[in-house]
Amino acid sequence: MEALIEYFTNIPSSHRTLFLVSGLTIFWMIESAVPLFSFKYNKWKHAGINIFFTLTTAIINFAMAFILVKSSDWVVANEFGLIQWVSMPVWLYTIVGLMLLDLIGAYAVHYIEHRVKWMWRFHLIHHTDQNVDTTTANRHHPGESVFRFVFTTVAVFIVGAPMWMVFLYQTLSVILTQFNHSNVRMPEWLDRTLVWVICTPNMHRVHHHYRLPYTDTNFGNIFSIWDRIFGTYIEAPNEKLKYGVDTFMAPEEANNVGTLLKIPFMRYRNTIQYDEDEKL
Repeated sequence: MEALIEYFTNIPSSHRTLFLVSGLTIFWMIESAVPLFSFKYNKWKHAGINIFFTLTTAIINFAMAFILVKSSDWVVANEFGLIQWVSMPVWLYTIVGLMLLDLIGAYAVHYIEHRVKWMWRFHLIHHTDQNVDTTTANRHHPGESVFRFVFTTVAVFIVGAPMWMVFLYQTLSVILTQFNHSNVRMPEWLDRTLVWVICTPNMHRVHHHYRLPYTDTNFGNIFSIWDRIFGTYIEAPNEKLKYGVDTFMAPEEANNVGTLLKIPFMRYRNTIQYDEDEKL
C-alpha cells in the first residue's frame, strides 16, 4: 500500500499520459477483435474527432491543475474533509476516498448534466456519437470539461483527498471510462460478475441509446453502486441499442468538430417524447 501511495504521490506527467494512450490502444485492439457492433464507419476519422476533444480536455485540466493541487494540499494541511475526520486503516481510507470522489466528481455531475438544461447543452456533445467505442470516452466539449473540473475540486474539499488519491482516482477514471465505452462483446458471465462492482460496457452503453428514458440511466463511471443506490440502474438488450441523441442525428452535425463546438450556443432543441411502445 505504501508503494502505491509513493508512486501516485510522485507520478510523472509522462506516466499519466502513458495510461491514457495505453488504455486507448489496448481497448481499441480488443474491440477490433471481438466487437459488439460492426460499425460501417471510418474508424480513424471517427477517432480523430474524439481525440480532438480528448486533447482539449487534457489542456483544460493541465491549465487548471494548480487549483486541484492547492485544494488538496489545503485539506491535508488543515485535516479537512470526511476521510480526514475518521480514523481507519489505509486500505479502507483509500477505498472510501475513491468511492466518494467517484460519487461527487463523476456520478453527481453527470446526473446534474442531464437535469440542468444549460449543462445538458454542453454534455450532449458526448451523446452525439453514433458509433460509440473506446475513443468516445473523452468526447467532452471544452465547456463541460471546465465544470467537471469544478466538481472534482469540490469533491477534493468534501472528501479531504490527498493528491496521491486524486491522481489514483483520475487514473482509474480514465481507464474505466475507456473500458465501459469500448465496443467489445463481453461474455455474459463476466459482465454479470464485474457489474456488481464496476461499470461495464454492457451497463454503460445503455446510457448512449438515442432516446429517453435510456439516456437518463446508468450514469456511473467507476463504481456501479451509485446507480443502484439512487435508482438509476437499468438493463436493456445491447444488440437493440441505437446510439446518438435524438435531437442531433444528422451525420453532418454529429461528425463535424466545428458544429459540435457550437451546439451549446445554438437554439435549444427539445427531445422527442418517449413512446412506451418503443421500449427495448
